[in-house]
Formats: sequence, structure tokens, C-alpha cells
Amino acid sequence: MGHLLSADAAAPPPDGGAFRRIDPRARVLAAVGFAAGTVALSTLAALVAALAVAVALLAASRLPVAPTLKRMAMMDGFIVFMLALLPFTVPGVAAFTLWGFPASWEGLQQAAAIALTANAIILTLMVLAGTLEPAVLGHALARLGTPERLVHLLLFTVRYVEVLRGEYQRLRLSMRARGFRPRTDRHTVASLGHLVGMMLVRALERSERILGAMRCRGFTGRLPLIDRLEWRPADTAFLAGLAAVITALLLLDLSLAH
Repeated sequence: MGHLLSADAAAPPPDGGAFRRIDPRARVLAAVGFAAGTVALSTLAALVAALAVAVALLAASRLPVAPTLKRMAMMDGFIVFMLALLPFTVPGVAAFTLWGFPASWEGLQQAAAIALTANAIILTLMVLAGTLEPAVLGHALARLGTPERLVHLLLFTVRYVEVLRGEYQRLRLSMRARGFRPRTDRHTVASLGHLVGMMLVRALERSERILGAMRCRGFTGRLPLIDRLEWRPADTAFLAGLAAVITALLLLDLSLAH
């Protein structure tokens, strides 16, 4: 839990490099369109090309390579076990045998396709949307017609994640002051469960106080949007260029599939 509530969560994003002058709405639309197009690909060659496009976007954004790869590795950690099991669970022609369990070529291909798809999409989202200030991203989503409650959830989460981090650190400090040391036993599991429960209780109490304070200031369920986003010809050109790339990937995939 500590890495989810670390100081990095509140750190400002990089400037976005070549994309910093692109309208946030265009960047969000481009990220969503690229993700949808990548999911529609089925051949490994087309997926490799999609990942190459994502890497090119990364180079244009001038994001620091080491932290970006670290975040990508964290994402891959969630799917690595599934990818490792796919070759042994998908029926097909055996490629090799491990401890008596055959691994199929079809399973290996599916695992590679999932890995390429996930990395291409996540990398593009990090480049196009992850380099936006959270408040700017929230305003862009609101301008695009995203439900207000989802936008409010994003904005309030960004605003109070540091508060939750402070609560977490205080609770962990009090546990250490009482001699708690994490181990692989039932007491540790119960203690961590109580920690999560106390964080939820304190977060609920704080949210009720915040809502009361906002209502005292005239909050009616809507947040005024103060950012004036201006759509320029460069934004249209950016979207058109990326749409052409996505179309080329789909045509490549279609030609290879047949």
C-alpha cells in the first residue's frame, strides 16, 4: 500500500515535450483512439508496429526513460503470471515441455499479443494523458462530456491523495511505536486489515466534513470549469495524423490476417 500513497503520486507530471502545446482534449481523444485501434489488432507484426508507434510518442514527449520503464514494469507485474500460464492452458501444437506440462505455440502467441497490446496502450496513455496536470485532465474530460460525477471523483482524488498518504503514515508510525513488525503470520494480516479499515473510516469522516464545508460555501453538485481550452488547427492536424497511423495499423493487420 505504501507505494500507492507515495510522494510520487502527488508529484507534478513532466511537461509533455512536443505535446505540451496540444489541446488536452485532443490528447485524450488520441489516447482513447489509439487504445481502441490497438485492441482491434490481432497479428503480432501489427502489434509490434503499434508498440513502435508508442515508443516514438515516448521519444517525442521527452519523458525520463528510467522512471517510465519502472512504471511500465510495475504494470507488467500484474499480468506476468497470466502470461506465463497461457502457454500451458491454451490447447495447440506443443512448443516445449516444462516439468511434464506442454506449452503450445498458440498460447505463446496469445501471451505475446497480450503483452504487446498492454504495453503499447499503457505507454501511449502515459505519454499523452499522463503528462497532463490532473486538474487539466479533469477539465478536458468534462469538456468532452464525461459524466460530472466521474470528473469530480478524479479531481477530489487528486486533491486529497496527499491527505490519505499523511493518514497512512501516521497510522503506520503509531503501529511501529507499539512494536509492530510485519511478518508472515495471522497477526500481521489482522493488523494490516485494521489499518485499511481505519483509513477507510477516517477517509469517510473527512469526506463528510469536506462536503459540509463545501455546502456552506454554496456547492450545488457542480464545479465551475475555469480553464479556457482553445482548439487550434495544430490540434486537428495532430488528431488527423494519429488517425492516419491507426488506420495504417488496421490495414496492415487486415492484410497480414488474410
